[in-house]
Amino acid sequence: MLRDMGISERALSYLVSAAWLQRLGKGAYLLRGDHPTTEGVIAFLSRRIRGLHVGGKTALDWQGVRHKVAFRPTVVLWGQDSYKFPDWVKDHLRYSYQTTDLFEESLPYSEGLKPIPAGNPSVLVSVPERAFLELVSDVGKGQTLEEVVNILATMRSIRAPVLHSFMAQCTRIKVLKLARTLGEESGFAWGEDLQPHVDKRSRGKRWSNKMKDVRITLKP
Repeated sequence: MLRDMGISERALSYLVSAAWLQRLGKGAYLLRGDHPTTEGVIAFLSRRIRGLHVGGKTALDWQGVRHKVAFRPTVVLWGQDSYKFPDWVKDHLRYSYQTTDLFEESLPYSEGLKPIPAGNPSVLVSVPERAFLELVSDVGKGQTLEEVVNILATMRSIRAPVLHSFMAQCTRIKVLKLARTLGEESGFAWGEDLQPHVDKRSRGKRWSNKMKDVRITLKP
């Protein structure tokens, strides 16, 4: 990026030696006195990882849907490719990263990803309906079902047509059935009529899996 601004390698070396810039790692520099922000680090990574976005629990939290405020929360990141994060990133960002495919290949990966208002335009965030399915996907993978239920209690504003469009493209049976069950139990209008998406992928089959110390069994 600095090269795109016309700053040569020689000029970079001078700025670092003169302490005007701090070198964080390959291709990453920081102005003297500055501190990396969460959005700044993600914006840097987004130029290196296809489809990188803030998803799941973090995406909901950034859009005002939360159960409780954590002191130093883990930022949930999703993307299309495996990537070895530079060592310096973990010094400034507590994160998780995954490349799980939730949807049909026909659905553009960028669907439902956009910057949040007043946020860094380079940082894409899942809309709440996509983030809900990402959150459900994480149950049993470090995400407790109890917390998901508590978060769900604040999710009145989910847009039913948008949720239906994502569920119609979702290929993960666990995600569909758990989203259906949670939606039904939420009491919210958007949680109604989700069963057809389950029937499309898994008619008449019960889903069961042991996750850490608990077994989750979902009706057909």
